[in-house]
Amino acid sequence: MNRRAQPAEDWRQHFFEFDDVVYLNVAAQGPLPRTAVHALQQALEWKKNPATLPAPAYFEWPNRIRQLLAQMLGGDPREFAVTTGASAGLAAVAAGIRWSPEDEVLIAEGEFPAHFATWMPLAEAGRLTVKLVRARRQRFLAAEDFLDWLTPRTRLVSTSLVRFESAARVDAARLAAACRDVGALLLLDLSQCAGAMPLELRALGADFAVCAGYKWLLSPYGTGFFWLRRELLDSERFSAPAPFYWMALEGAERFESLGRNGWRPVPEARRWDAPETGSFLNLLPMAASLEFLCRVGISTIWEHNQRLLNLLIERLPRDRCVLASPADAAARGPFLCLAGRSPDSTAALFQKLHENKVIVSLREGALRIAPHLYNTERDLERLLALLAV
Repeated sequence: MNRRAQPAEDWRQHFFEFDDVVYLNVAAQGPLPRTAVHALQQALEWKKNPATLPAPAYFEWPNRIRQLLAQMLGGDPREFAVTTGASAGLAAVAAGIRWSPEDEVLIAEGEFPAHFATWMPLAEAGRLTVKLVRARRQRFLAAEDFLDWLTPRTRLVSTSLVRFESAARVDAARLAAACRDVGALLLLDLSQCAGAMPLELRALGADFAVCAGYKWLLSPYGTGFFWLRRELLDSERFSAPAPFYWMALEGAERFESLGRNGWRPVPEARRWDAPETGSFLNLLPMAASLEFLCRVGISTIWEHNQRLLNLLIERLPRDRCVLASPADAAARGPFLCLAGRSPDSTAALFQKLHENKVIVSLREGALRIAPHLYNTERDLERLLALLAV
């Protein structure tokens, strides 16, 4: 007997209404799904009456975040630190390597400012050397551009997997292999793809990964994670002594005897947790959002976005607009950038869209279109109609 196919779930019902706004701006700020808002309300109840706050919350919720991230991205939960954003992970890497002035860190021109804010002060202090990589062979930055700059002095490559201003995706596996050949480490910033693009951290070949949680992970502002390969823990390559959050102490869970447990950190990534990690006002909704994303399936989000973005590419009014992202989905992340025929026309289009309640970002002279499950073809048609006139 044939079973009737179950109708596909309407994931839009899991988000709050945007009224008459078309929100295409997850790459700037992702909305909380309903389940995350309900979790936040529970956390507020705990804070309203601390007598109801369960004592294990300080450790259970950070560990739940680690488990969910490992489920989504692969790896071991013990390889994840819970942070306030990508910058915290960058700072952990900067502090964990024993630098010499001859060591080179490669950053791409036009990289997200957090990378410059991490590495340039160290270069100015004479602790290392920063080399700026630019796209040479083609329009968008690619792994090949980094390969041209790799030398035995290269200590670290610090790059976004998906560029914030163009959605261009770096071939991380190829870059990682080249880094290994010269003894360099690879740090990937996943802020513009984790949660919206299928990823396997080990397959990417990265040594470190950092990520902000408030974009595609649909989590509160002030959340994120830092991941490192477990083999690097206490290795010669990542062994500079650095302060750590006290809840990463061995035996920290035993509140009744905190002063008698010693001061050694656990051999896990949680030594790089942000202070006050168990911030339940952030972590309860974050855990709810990650559970939601895992239940939906990252491939479902990726396929949904690609259908919408392909529609945009096919119907883009070429007399008025040009693509500012790779046309091939395999070469870009979960969003798309486009521009007018001049910088002034791009700025005018941005203003026009916002006046008509179609919310996108203006980044580096391009409009960044970042949809999610709650967007439909009708939303893209509304965007296209405004671009065409």
